[in-house]
Amino acid sequence: MRVVKPEMRKRTRSVADIFSGDVEGFTAVGGEDSPDLRLSEYQFKSGARNRWHRHTTDQILICTDGDGIIATDAEQHDLTPGVIVLIPKNTRHWHGAKPGKNMTHWSILGPADTQIAD
Repeated sequence: MRVVKPEMRKRTRSVADIFSGDVEGFTAVGGEDSPDLRLSEYQFKSGARNRWHRHTTDQILICTDGDGIIATDAEQHDLTPGVIVLIPKNTRHWHGAKPGKNMTHWSILGPADTQIAD
């Protein structure tokens, strides 16, 4: 069992190629804890986002703070606190903060390969 308390949530700046702008993240569950699921919190600062990408498993996003956008090739929606999004596997998409705004979301992802799809 792993229990994560709020004071354990230490975000670090992400330098992954998938991100554009200032993004900080924290993985609460994943890796050795759970090879089947990854639960991560990301904070996108002032217009930061990720590049177009796709995952080989479904992804769930739960917006907890701020004002952002989730987009696929077919549609775009606002991300505000309480909004939950299911992104089916292999769907090309991006998500991030609106310009001048911050946005935080939790991501739930299975053991996926993630490919940048610009």
